[in-house]
This record gives sequence, structure tokens and C-alpha cells, in this order.
Amino acid sequence: MTKLVSMALAVALVCPGLFSLSPSGDATREAPGRPGVKSTWTSGGKLGVGTAVSRRSRVWFTLGATGLTEVYYPTVDMPNLRALDFVIVGNGYVGCASRDALERETRRTRDDALSFAQTLSDGKRWRIAQRYACDPNRDALLIEVECTALDGGNYEVFALLDPAVANSGLGDTGEHRGRTLVASDRDATTNQTIAMAFAAQPAFEVVSSGFAGVSDGWTDLAADGRLDGREQRAVDGNVVQIGKLSAPRTTLALAFADRPEAAADVAAAALAEGFAAIAGRYEAEWQAFTARLPRVAAEYRAQFAVAAMTLLAHEDKTYPGAGVASLSIPWGEAADADRPTSGGYHLVWSRDLYHVATAWLALGDRDAAGRALDYLFKVQQNADGSFPQNSWLDGRPYWPSVQLDEVAYPIILAWQLERFDRQTYTQHVRPAAEYILRHGPYTPQERWEEEEGYSPSTIAAEIAGLICAADIARRLGRAEDAERYERTADRWAEGVQQWCYTTTGPWDEGEAERGYYLRINNNRDPNDGFKLDINNGGGQHDERAIVDAGFLELVRLGIVPPDDPKILRSLRIVDRVIRVETPMGPGWRRYNYDGYGERADGSGWQDKGIGRIWPLLTGERGEYVIASGGDANPYAKTMLAFAGPTGMIPEQVWDQAYPPDARYRIGQGTGSATPLAWSMAQFVRLVMCIEARRVVEQPAVVFQRYAGKQRPR
Repeated sequence: MTKLVSMALAVALVCPGLFSLSPSGDATREAPGRPGVKSTWTSGGKLGVGTAVSRRSRVWFTLGATGLTEVYYPTVDMPNLRALDFVIVGNGYVGCASRDALERETRRTRDDALSFAQTLSDGKRWRIAQRYACDPNRDALLIEVECTALDGGNYEVFALLDPAVANSGLGDTGEHRGRTLVASDRDATTNQTIAMAFAAQPAFEVVSSGFAGVSDGWTDLAADGRLDGREQRAVDGNVVQIGKLSAPRTTLALAFADRPEAAADVAAAALAEGFAAIAGRYEAEWQAFTARLPRVAAEYRAQFAVAAMTLLAHEDKTYPGAGVASLSIPWGEAADADRPTSGGYHLVWSRDLYHVATAWLALGDRDAAGRALDYLFKVQQNADGSFPQNSWLDGRPYWPSVQLDEVAYPIILAWQLERFDRQTYTQHVRPAAEYILRHGPYTPQERWEEEEGYSPSTIAAEIAGLICAADIARRLGRAEDAERYERTADRWAEGVQQWCYTTTGPWDEGEAERGYYLRINNNRDPNDGFKLDINNGGGQHDERAIVDAGFLELVRLGIVPPDDPKILRSLRIVDRVIRVETPMGPGWRRYNYDGYGERADGSGWQDKGIGRIWPLLTGERGEYVIASGGDANPYAKTMLAFAGPTGMIPEQVWDQAYPPDARYRIGQGTGSATPLAWSMAQFVRLVMCIEARRVVEQPAVVFQRYAGKQRPR
């Protein structure tokens, strides 16, 4: 029978070493070469993410171009795995699936479930196919693996696993219990053990643990095509584990618990039930979820369902409502994984979660939106009423700044959810509104998290937040609060057009009428030519030369009508400076001179780069078109095309027709963050706006006070 043995990234066996007794009583030697080579994460460009709908299962998986990447447990901010790979040996050949696959395919197997299949092949010797399913009843992920020898050769396949338990690739301990591999480490925050078990059905023939780059199985196999039969354990280092597959068709299990033996038991139970039964339950749960979604136009239906499912997949199960920005670490292949300090995008941003919550509202799921608001108010909000720039799931701040739009959005969400009770107002809404009054409209950072000053997008959120707070206050008989909030909001609504609209900038030379909104102004004089120091190596530039489309928040939130001449003139400038035409449709960069993106040669961002196209900005433009009474379908279709074949909408897509790096093509996701929850939420909202023919998340109380009155311009 032809053998192909799957292998998942590094473990060793050949070097002589000391022997000890394994927990199963087998003679096991200590792996040499501690701690192994430096550990990193993997690319942020995921082709799939998944988890069970059931809250009993606390495992999340991600898929890169060559297979399984980070797996999270017990919370959605705790990665425990770097990658799973396969090594193929036989007929004088030694190959690695992630390195040698010339043909790679990742596809959804259904439109109504987060079910994915991946196929890797070198095109002439071997093919490895995989399917994935989380066990709804256990903390386990099953992977069905089928290995085929294309040339009829006799190959062995090894599964190569690279653990990074408790958000760190360093400090793991890897060993085995019988033919089950286990790895463990301690959570640096709670000091509790996290254990991961890796098992197979039929069982692995040989298992071993070693240190990456020194005593891992891949090192041995690459050297002479052989793996020493003696079993190893590796303690306190960058551990890699390997198991030799026993059959061409194998089910692998990754299971988690608080002790290695418990994790091994979970893996055994999942394997005993089998992939077909578990995958059936996994898919049935997602099918029940998608069956409740609103029915939309046929051309958007599949992507709409994938976007909604992906939003739910980003929500934690220990902290209900806590949705992380992305199950990814942007340009993670260069991100240090030796220490448990990397937050990547598996953190909570108040702004991103607001966009996700408004997507839930657009879907009619007030419970999901309510969970998000409860999390923001009860876990993340600070005692002074503010919100951290971002945080871990337990509310611990990650980055130290404050962004005033992130303080305002939860107030708007509270109004949208009709949280008009006295306790919510007194304990949460009022403290946030008072914080805005004390510190606004100036913000330490705007929505791109880089600059301080007067930002049109931030001020729009502040105005809307204050008006929503005022309406809640008045409903509760707090007229004095309401009047203070409204007076300030009115003053800022007039001021934003004075503070953030330049009439001496370089971009409208030759225009009959001059003027456009800046990205941000350091003071209240938009014509003073202050030199803005752009982050990420973008250089120093006259602030009047830097534009973005953030002023569209003034329209989306109902402060300025869409036909306001200042808006129309600013749109012309934005389209001239940062719009990019792609075969998929129009895209926009965040702002000109942006340095947050791949470098010119296509290599990953490392403190500097070139900002690329953000698909969510295409969605924002579509919402503006809706507000203007136009047809936003072209923008929804462009976002659909940016999503690619698996439906994952990226943070950024490539913006060049002939990229120097062959990994990228124009309009395709980069190594930044895919999927981005904000992007998925924006697509959901845009489709629902098209269906409703209005901006569905616009707070009516704001529109009625400002844009709806058609204030003199």
C-alpha cells in the first residue's frame, strides 16, 4: 500500500542524548540544542478562519496558503500554535509541503458554514488534501488528511507541528504519551498551564519532540531521509513535534486542556467519534446560524453569509461580546514569538467592535450587538469614562493612547440599542460624554492611530456621541446634561468646517473654488502649513498636503448632508490623490504618504513601508453614495472581488499592476490582516444599506438635528 506520511514542521531524533522515562513509561531521551532557533508567527494573510458556534468549544483555527496556522484556546486572544506542515520522504526524495508545493488551493466546501478544504501538491510526486472541523462539544480541532502518491511511489509522510503554547514559541515543553504528542506552557498572565495534544487515527507510528532548527524531525529527514526511531522530549524551548502517519488517510486531532493528560484524553475522545460525525455537527450549527440571516440579492448571498459567520467567529466565548479585530498577526512571519507579548490584531478595539455591532444591528441581531455593548461598558471602559486604544479580552490595555472616536462610538451604540435606563446612563454613557467634553474635540490619536490634533472623522464621532448622550439624558430628566452636550456638539459641528478645511492647500490649484478637508490639523488653523511627521517612515509633510476620506463620517453620522459643497470638493481631491483603479473596481488608500503596508519590493512592513488599498474604504464610499441617493452596487461588487475565492475580506489589498513580489496581484490581499472584522462588517452593512436604500446605522437623532435640517452652508 502506498505510504504518504504527513508532517507538521520540526522535531528531532538523530543526535545522541540523555534518556529519561516518558509519562507512559517508555525510555525517552532529552532533545539536544535547547532552546532552538528564534520563533516567529506566520503571515497575517489568512485564507480561512473557523470555530464552532457552540460556546462549549473554545478553539479557533486559521488557515494560511500552505495549511493550518495559529490556533487559539481558551480565548480568542491566546494563540498556541504556529503551524502544521508535512514532510514527504521516499524514493531518494525529501520534500516539505509548505516549501515545495507548486499547486495550492484553499476553498470553502459550503457557503453556509465556515468549512474549508486545502490541497497541496508538487505536481508530480505527491498531493496532500486536508479538511477542518472544530468539535462543537470539546476543545478540539480535527483535520482529515488524505495523501496520494501521484507517481505511484512509496512515500512516508510526517506531520510536523510547531507549537507556540500560551502565545509564545519559547518556553514550551514537548513530550509524548504513548503515540500522542503533548506540548505545554504557562499563561504569563494567569500562571495557569495550557496543554495541547496532537494525536492521529490510525495512531502515529513514530513520535518525537525536539528544538527547532537543531533537533527537530525535519532537520533529520532533510539530512538523510531518516528519522531516528527513539522517542525524544524537549523541555523549555522552541519546540517542534513530529509524527509519522500510518495510513494514506488519517484524521489528526489538536486538543486542549489545563493538563497534558487531560488534553490527550480530549483528543482521544474526538478521534473516537470520528471526523465525519464531528464535521457534520460543526456544519449543522453554522447552517442553523446562516438560516436566520436576512435574505439579500443573490449575487451577494454567499459572501454576505461568510462575512456574518466570520464576525461571529471573531467573538470570544469566555468574554461574550468581545470581538477581536482579526484572527491574525500582520506580517507575523517577522513578528517575535519568543515572548508572550504579541497582541497582533487579536485584541479589542472599541472602534472596530462598534462597526461589528452596527453590522449585527443591520442583520437584526440585537442580542449580538448588545453583547458587544455590554463588553465595552462592563469590561473595557475605564473609571474616568474613556476607553483604551485597544485591550486584551480581560480589559488590560495593550497600547497606551486614547482615541476620542473610540470613546464616542459606545455612546452611539447605546442609543442605537435604546439603552435608555438610568444605570447605563449614570455608570457608562455620562462618564464617556463628560470625558469627551473635558478632552475634545482634540484627540491624542485619530482613527488611523497615528496623529494627534483635530480630525474630521473623530470630531464627527464626538458630535454624534454627545447628541446621543443628550437624547438619553433628556429621556431621564437630566435636562442640564442634555443642554451642555448639545451646546458643545453644536459648537463643534460649526467648528469642524473651520478647523479642518483648508483653503490654501496644494491640491486644488486651478479649481474655481478652493478648499478641502485635511486628514488632521495640529491646531485650529488649517492654513498654517504645519509640518506633519507621518508615522511608519512616511516622512514630514505640510499637513495641508495630507488628505483622507475621514470627513465622510460627517455624512454617515448625519451631521452634514451629502451634497454639502465642502464634501463634494473634498471628494474630488481624495479621488485625485489616493484613489486607485483596479480590475475589481475602485479602491482607496488611507491617506497619501501612508507608510503602513508592504515595502516597495513586496517584503513585509517592518516599521516602514507603503500603505496599500483598504477595502473597507470602498465600502465607506458606497455608504456615502447610498446617502446621496445613488447606486452603491458597484462598490459592493468591488468589495466582493477583493474578498478572493474564500470570502475573507482583507485589511489591505495590493495596489500595483506588476508587483515586484510574485506573491501578490493587484486587488488581492497582502500579508497585513485577513480577514479584518471591520472589513467584513462594512460589507454586511453596505449590502443592508443597498437593501434598505438608506444608511442603516445612521443615528436618527443626529440626522434630525443637523443634516436633516439642511443647515445653511
